[in-house]
Amino acid sequence: MNTGDTRDLIITRLFDAPPEFVWKAWTEPERVMHWWGPIGFTSPVSRIDLRVGGEYQNCMRSSEGKDYWSKGIFREIVPPERLVMTDSFADEKGNIVPASYYAMSKDFPLEMLITVTFEEHDGKTKLTLRHIGIPSGSDSEGAQQGWNESFDKLAKYLETENSIISGKNVPRFELPSDREVVITRIFDAPRDLVFKASTNPDLIPQWWGPKRFTTKVEKMDVRTGGVWRFIQRDQDGNEYAFNGVYREILPPEREVHTFEFEGMPGHVILETSTFEEFEGKTKLTVTDLFQSVEDRDGMFNSGMKEGATESMDRLEEIVLKTLKMQ
Repeated sequence: MNTGDTRDLIITRLFDAPPEFVWKAWTEPERVMHWWGPIGFTSPVSRIDLRVGGEYQNCMRSSEGKDYWSKGIFREIVPPERLVMTDSFADEKGNIVPASYYAMSKDFPLEMLITVTFEEHDGKTKLTLRHIGIPSGSDSEGAQQGWNESFDKLAKYLETENSIISGKNVPRFELPSDREVVITRIFDAPRDLVFKASTNPDLIPQWWGPKRFTTKVEKMDVRTGGVWRFIQRDQDGNEYAFNGVYREILPPEREVHTFEFEGMPGHVILETSTFEEFEGKTKLTVTDLFQSVEDRDGMFNSGMKEGATESMDRLEEIVLKTLKMQ
């Protein structure tokens, strides 16, 4: 146990989002993974059992691929105003370990305490973090830098999420790794309706791909192991075929399939779509995993953004039309 000098590290930041949304960014794993860790780190794992006595476990991964795990126990939960939790270094299995396990200072105690308060401030959130138990000196300076860089990432995440919610429903494109493209978009409709429209073979020709193409559904067996094949035709009569296999169907939450352009056989993409209820709307997240960075860059630079944006615009038109008819 640390017996040296420690200090209370206190950081206050103003975030351009309401407390309810900043609270979600702290307490929902799929949101935590967008910002947890300093610049240059990703967060591939976040587990949260949000109840007094429940545990959380987070993983930070460096650019070199080294993982740093932490865990803690929730002591106090007052949504969306206050969080109190312990904080410890841990291994991948969730066992508490000393900081020296990660070649860090032996002066860190095995257990520290984090208190976070969320205050409404003219439509924004004044967040105050108090991290108790950090050793004084360089350890405290490093922890402060790490938190501030994490909060920079949190501010960017909140800014982009707010722009999607409050502005026009424009998709956001991210490249989280050298083989992935992640597309996020909000739809002004319930997720069961968005899911049905995206998996209905009768509706696919009305929204799949840019308007300058016509699309014919040759096969579409929407079940695990089922096969799909679409044929597109441009204004000059040229045809382009695409096919794949459904890997997972979980209405109305998740759909996974492979994607292959028959003009370039063997270059298969794994596409995962998740449909999340979000502020009374639907948040659709599409993750495309490519076989190589060359495949990813080739697709992205050949008009992927424009094609995906137009397809999603057309999908929303179909969904809103269906919604009005109900």
